[in-house]
Amino acid sequence: MNQPEPPDPVLAPAGTALRPALTLYLDVHRNPEPSGEERRTAGLFAARLAALGLDVTRGVGGHGVVGVLRNGEGPRVYLRAELDALPLEERTGLPYAAGNGAMHACGHDLHLAAATGAADLLARAAERWRGTLVVLGQPAEETLTGARAMLEDGLYERFGRPDVVLAQHAAPLPSGMVAHGTRHAPMTAASTALDVVLHGRGGHAGTPHLAVDPVVTAAAVITRLQTVVSRESSPADQLTLTVGTVRAGTAVNVVPDTAELGIGLRALTDASLDRALAAVERIVRAECAASACPREPGITTVSRTPALWGDPSATRAVRAAHTGLYGSARVADWPPSLASEDFPLYGGAGAALHGEKDVPLVYWMVGTASPRQWAASAGRLPPNHSPLFAPDPRTALPAAINALVVAALSALAGPETAGRAAPGPKSSRVWRRPPPEPGARTTPGPC
Repeated sequence: MNQPEPPDPVLAPAGTALRPALTLYLDVHRNPEPSGEERRTAGLFAARLAALGLDVTRGVGGHGVVGVLRNGEGPRVYLRAELDALPLEERTGLPYAAGNGAMHACGHDLHLAAATGAADLLARAAERWRGTLVVLGQPAEETLTGARAMLEDGLYERFGRPDVVLAQHAAPLPSGMVAHGTRHAPMTAASTALDVVLHGRGGHAGTPHLAVDPVVTAAAVITRLQTVVSRESSPADQLTLTVGTVRAGTAVNVVPDTAELGIGLRALTDASLDRALAAVERIVRAECAASACPREPGITTVSRTPALWGDPSATRAVRAAHTGLYGSARVADWPPSLASEDFPLYGGAGAALHGEKDVPLVYWMVGTASPRQWAASAGRLPPNHSPLFAPDPRTALPAAINALVVAALSALAGPETAGRAAPGPKSSRVWRRPPPEPGARTTPGPC
């Protein structure tokens, strides 16, 4: 492992800069909170930003946190990180593993810690840049509702229109490696989540002919929904449909009144997603009619998010900064993914929420695996959302902090050239293992 000293002191997240970020990471990882319940996590994040001198506002769009660092005239750059964990039992065996039935299996703890580390280094190096840094701790990303809630709570009106919004996401890549999307395809998919209620007529299991069994209807719906992908979409749609939850009944001798399904759809384009949604609704209603259900089904859209396209110009600038930081061998292309994000709503896709049509977004993947983890896994690390997902904070956190710092510096103005991008440094504390082989398997990072 070769870790040369960075020539630029801005990129040396050690000692007092790294230790509190690592402390935050370990605390948040050990005490995860699911979407909408991130009160303690928000408090920790807010307290750390306040300690760094940022002007902190809590309770934005729920448990959302906004920290503002003003440093003269210049661009306004937002850094976004997420507060929430998944309702998943951790099985990593780490000494700081969570034990409360929730888990940071998507790296949001790493994102939060890196954001505070980046804010720390940028505050220490205020002579290097001019402008305003806005650091977000967003709630409820896993349910794809938190960005909307913060924007509906007046995020841009209260804290200013961003010149760019930056975000990174943990991915099963080597630490010290980043991956950017291309201009030819979205980085993450459009997606939607539906709650479906099928109405039957309850009764005794011994007299099913006097009832209408919604469980049988649910089984027919689930089976038929598989044809939406296999028979109603082309491979170019890259569509997925998942029935993730099924709830019905209280006892084996009772035919229940209702059955509930949680359905998730993902596609690379909104048009493909709309076609799939129409097919789902048609199938649900037709199966209910075939079962003689006494009421029309309830179909509720729980969340929807568009595909994520990065701004080409801003992405080129950040990619150049990352190439200067890591070298071209450690800056890769990220293929289009059917993972999804609510991050697109901070840009033009959310114009109806915030009134701004042209907010540039830049989003990249950041590696989480130590050299030992990568070598042992042969490129097949436990993916995001796995109960075995286990970033190595000793190597991943410094690299993630540095990636965020140089991205921010690429967008913030230099002290003598307000409004122009500051050049990125040329090296950092990253390990220099060769990048993954072309055939190595990686798994999408976000939700």
